[in-house]
Amino acid sequence: MKLVKPRSTPDPTPAPAGPPPESPHPESPESKPPRSPSAARLGWLDALRGIAALAVAMHHFGLMDKIPHASRVPRYLDLGFFGVMLFFLVSGYIIPASLERRGDVRAFWTGRFFRIYPAVAVAVVASLLVLPRGDQIVQGFTFEHPALSFAANGLLLQDLLGVPSTLGVMWSLTYEMVFYYFVSALFVQGWHRRSAPITVGFAAAALVLGTWLPIGGISVDLPATRNLVVAGGIVVLMAMACIATARPDLTRWGALLLGGLGLVLITVNNRTTGFETMLIFATMFAGTVLYRLEHGQLDRLPALLCCAFVVVTGVTVGYLYNRDTALWHTWTPSWQSFSFAYLAAWALFAAAMLLRRRRFPRWLSGLGTISFSVYLLHGPLMFFVGWQLRSRPPLVGLKGQAVLTLGYLGALVVLAYLSYRLVEIPFQNLGRRVVRALDRRFPAPSPAPLAAAAQAPREPEPAPEPTGGA
Repeated sequence: MKLVKPRSTPDPTPAPAGPPPESPHPESPESKPPRSPSAARLGWLDALRGIAALAVAMHHFGLMDKIPHASRVPRYLDLGFFGVMLFFLVSGYIIPASLERRGDVRAFWTGRFFRIYPAVAVAVVASLLVLPRGDQIVQGFTFEHPALSFAANGLLLQDLLGVPSTLGVMWSLTYEMVFYYFVSALFVQGWHRRSAPITVGFAAAALVLGTWLPIGGISVDLPATRNLVVAGGIVVLMAMACIATARPDLTRWGALLLGGLGLVLITVNNRTTGFETMLIFATMFAGTVLYRLEHGQLDRLPALLCCAFVVVTGVTVGYLYNRDTALWHTWTPSWQSFSFAYLAAWALFAAAMLLRRRRFPRWLSGLGTISFSVYLLHGPLMFFVGWQLRSRPPLVGLKGQAVLTLGYLGALVVLAYLSYRLVEIPFQNLGRRVVRALDRRFPAPSPAPLAAAAQAPREPEPAPEPTGGA
């Protein structure tokens, strides 16, 4: 059985070379309020999440190495990178809609907290309790510097603070968190409808800057990393305290603090190449562009031109820059695996969007509902299986590998379903109760932002997923 280690951030030390108010400006009368998603869960988005989570899990499990004559496929299509970019497109599509529908930055962040943190905490604690130190998926830095690791990973900014993720797959949550920062800042400024120029800006930066942005420009050593984590933590706590008041002026301050921090981190303390970082945000905001196109908030021509530019940029930066030492940071084996995977993620998202009014297979949508737990738990389960099989005769041949893969998938789905039912749903319900309690105990001193938009019927939200990653 081949175990492929989940993508992770290198230690802050050099490594050896190697192969999720003041109210914003009122909307103009001619602006169309965002329309809520269907009362039923958006099946096509769930299907995409299910595929993305499965792709990442199978990538780390080394699926292509188990299929006869498929060993060369990873060089031309990286399943992990495909899955994570698909996740980012889905997040970009639904996260801004979630905030705008709520019209309440405090409620948005409360919901995000209860959506993400409990599942992450359970995955980490379960890994620590079940796996022995020698077969542990939790990275060594966590054991060597527990306080620093806890602080950075607790902020979910670890990879942009120079600290390795406790679980390797948590790297993508760093980008999710910064995307939430940007979305919040744009919302309080009334700039949230400007998705298209923002998307183009990020894509252009990826294309022009390439590998120029510094990797770990601030966290050059352990003391500098510690200082950055402390400084970042103070900024985030101050921002969240402002947002928690629900006062319009303080909410604006808090959201802008978050947006500023995110911008600084992605420009001067990258965890990966500049072109990959900028492309990730271009991709997420492109997902927002498609949401605005579908809901009549953006004309077809600029939306399509914007998305076409992002797609071309994604393929081009892979060809231009994802070579030599850049491969160490993108964790892809070739420029083709980067570019073709990015193109494949867009192609699948576009096809699903065109077919969104059709009914998707129930099992696939069901997989999407548990995709966050699938994403978090597939690595610990993979390490557990490897640990248990070490003292047993190897499963060889096509039949043996098929039994191993199907058994792994079955166990993963069961574990993810249990996590979804016992952890995700109860804490999401708790989050809703906390929001209502905060609104009763600490009501906003003035009408909630975007009150006009909030007048729209409130329909069940399709529980956006934090992204998965390679």
